[in-house]
Amino acid sequence: MTDENRGARLRAAVAALRRAQARSPDLYRYLLGGAIDDETAAAAEADGVPREFLAFCRVLDGADCGPSVQLFGLEEAEEHQYYCEPVDGSPLPLSPEKLFCVGMIHGTPVFLDRTGGGVLGIPEEHREWFEAERFEHLAQGLDTFFLERLATPEYARLALVDDELVAHDDWLKLLGRAGLAD
Repeated sequence: MTDENRGARLRAAVAALRRAQARSPDLYRYLLGGAIDDETAAAAEADGVPREFLAFCRVLDGADCGPSVQLFGLEEAEEHQYYCEPVDGSPLPLSPEKLFCVGMIHGTPVFLDRTGGGVLGIPEEHREWFEAERFEHLAQGLDTFFLERLATPEYARLALVDDELVAHDDWLKLLGRAGLAD
């Protein structure tokens, strides 16, 4: 899929989510962030924020998908870049030049690989994220991560939402009301 097609799919999915959220006063109101403008993006890029992340933030400046999955907006991402710093004793190749922290899953950071554009996470079996021996490849890019992992029923698996809690998860309700999940 081309970048243009992914961008169009992202804009359509976010528009559907925004319409559904506007019709859903019963849901947590901070599920979706706004969007950054070109001037903000240009200033952030000059400060070293990756273009791919900024392109995403021009459409959706963060998503609070629930208590265990969050995709940062620009401001919050800038506050969380300490996760990219090397940690003594960690086998992970942490480096602010190579990684950009874009969110959290179950209290572990999610990174954008600055060179390849992939989204990287920590395998589920690690309690302390920095003790992981490797990254888990979550998606080819941030748009793909959102479209294929967060804006689909796949979110329930990623967020570890069990069958008893599915009916109470506001993000899943929003996805359903937007026509993105059953």
